[in-house]
Amino acid sequence: MLNYLDLNNFKAWETLEITFGKVTGLFGTNSSGKSSLLQFLLMLKQTKNAIDRGLALDLGGENKLVNLGSFKDMVHRRDEKKSINWQLDWSSKDEIKIINPDGKRTDILFRGYELSIMSEVALRRKIMSTRGLTYYLEDQRFYLEPKPSKPTEFKLGSQNEQGRNEYKFIRTPGRNWGVPGPIKTHLFPDQAKTYYQNADFLSTFEFAYEKLMDQIFYLGPLREHPKREYQWAGTSPLDVGIRGEGTIDAILAATNKRIEVNLGPKTRYKSFQEMIAYWLKELGLIHEFRIEEIAPGSNLYRAKVKRDNKSTETLLTDVGFGVSQVLPVLVLLYYVPKGSTILMEQPEIHLHPSVQSELANVIVKVAKTRNVQVIVESHSEHMLRRFQRLTAEGKSDVNDIKLYFCDSKNGKSELQDLKLNMFGEIENWPENFFGNEMEEIAAIRKAALKRKIGASE
Repeated sequence: MLNYLDLNNFKAWETLEITFGKVTGLFGTNSSGKSSLLQFLLMLKQTKNAIDRGLALDLGGENKLVNLGSFKDMVHRRDEKKSINWQLDWSSKDEIKIINPDGKRTDILFRGYELSIMSEVALRRKIMSTRGLTYYLEDQRFYLEPKPSKPTEFKLGSQNEQGRNEYKFIRTPGRNWGVPGPIKTHLFPDQAKTYYQNADFLSTFEFAYEKLMDQIFYLGPLREHPKREYQWAGTSPLDVGIRGEGTIDAILAATNKRIEVNLGPKTRYKSFQEMIAYWLKELGLIHEFRIEEIAPGSNLYRAKVKRDNKSTETLLTDVGFGVSQVLPVLVLLYYVPKGSTILMEQPEIHLHPSVQSELANVIVKVAKTRNVQVIVESHSEHMLRRFQRLTAEGKSDVNDIKLYFCDSKNGKSELQDLKLNMFGEIENWPENFFGNEMEEIAAIRKAALKRKIGASE
């Protein structure tokens, strides 16, 4: 689970500090940096997945999670002299243990669940390079940083919070060559583990970070239109795709594996399709939902729905567009493994306001029962209000929901932490958050009065 991000000089963000909750809502004006925050996390994920180990950062391209262009396009104010640096904190489900290389297998030097990574990327001779890499395990720091005398050579070291070197890396005899810089932005170079005889455990941090990246899933704001029929070859996709293009595949894969899910403790388990149908009905969109094969062995399937209990069954393509747009949201929430982090942009798109409110219920419910983390970028006042209500009703802990308002001033994005108290009240409501409601009401009354006076004359 992501806990905290400190980011500098990325796109419109000169500085950004954000603490994530079980559910994190990002609201604000257009072009205020909401999507950029998600883009940064997706860039880290695709960098981890990049085949080319020589890339400091994978800025993307066609068919990638994000396409950020060049370093100049990405760095704040397009200033190539600046570096992009960050610290990302997260919690591991499994305890991380560092065993003493010089002792018994039961001798544990360091252990903990809380980890951090710090990294910095800048241009060097017009090529992106990683200037430093640091991992934290609880209060212990392991770092690779440039030597002051030789910036192309790096020093491997360790310190605790008090600045003491509790763990000393021991050079392998005859290996006195300089250590090169980090690989990508999260890997120690192979030389760090071969030039030092007690540095193999550094792979533990790299593995934990890569596991974190693998647990991040994304659904974008533009989703594919429904189809009259779907072909499925028996594959099991990792998620539903950026545009929701793998939604039906995911449903069929879960059905084929006989995956069952429930609504929480002491509730009946439902098949995957039953759960999706349940929420579509609870949202008030349709009465029934199912997927059936057109003919046995054809590998062609149709998604069928009933608007209400008296209507005839029809195809998904023949009902309101909102159903097909929210379907990937519901499937993604239940399809990804427990412990995952889900990034969503505008999950409320094409939905009626009342459905938007209920969707906020679903997100909070699933986050709690499936132990998934959800980061939502949204323009919906109705979703925000429902997050407040759930807190006020005690159905969500005030610490589980984090709400933020993004704004842009003088070409810089700013993040305001919305202080949500236990009564569901936002104590620092931003000015004109969703427009000036009182001004609109006053203008309507003034215009109505003017027309009434005109009609009576």
